[in-house]
Amino acid sequence: MLDGVHVAEHVLLVAVGIDEQGNKHVLGMREGASENAVSCRELLCDLRERGMQTERSLLVVLDGSKALSKALREVFGERALIQRCRVHKERNVTEQIPKELVPSVRHTMRQAYASRDAVRATKQLENLARSLEVEHPGAAASLREGLSETLTVMRLRLPDELVRHLSSANLIENQIGSVRKLSERVQNWRDGQMALRWTCATAMDAAKRFRRLKGYRSLPLLIKALRDHDHHLGLAPETQAA
Repeated sequence: MLDGVHVAEHVLLVAVGIDEQGNKHVLGMREGASENAVSCRELLCDLRERGMQTERSLLVVLDGSKALSKALREVFGERALIQRCRVHKERNVTEQIPKELVPSVRHTMRQAYASRDAVRATKQLENLARSLEVEHPGAAASLREGLSETLTVMRLRLPDELVRHLSSANLIENQIGSVRKLSERVQNWRDGQMALRWTCATAMDAAKRFRRLKGYRSLPLLIKALRDHDHHLGLAPETQAA
């Protein structure tokens, strides 16, 4: 899971990983002036150089950042299966429509996301976008942007509980919340090094209270789906085991 948090004029990109037993780990952090593709790519390259396995497919959950998506494709290519956070997508759409339309639009989006059929969900969301595009083209464009990536875990045919917890960035958002609380208390950030050190310390302290991912017993099904994707990409068995 990848996300960014603003600390003064700095942006700290944070990567949290989930292992096969459902345990969560802070994998890395990168400071930059903005959440752009360069900073994102450097974070991903740093993870790879420090030993993170990138030779096989992996699922990556994002808040919806285009820069993060671009960097992932540049570094991992088709091996990165990107899941856009549905909570962020719903918020982005509903913030661009009148209040009286919010309940019905929210209901339609959640109904689509609750479906176990990605084809049907895509059709529902496309129909919703068409209904919005004349009066609210911004909301329609927001809904269509990255629409397919909001349904990635659905296409992997995982159990409902696992889908629920891997279809949003809430897990990493909770940790980011600890960093935000820290940044609100500090009045004078001297430089980027201070922001990075303090954010790292806060993230590692929050990691002590990590609990295992809910639905972790179903993770073997996700791993199998990722290895099937390896096979689809033509990755050799010895590469998959690297």
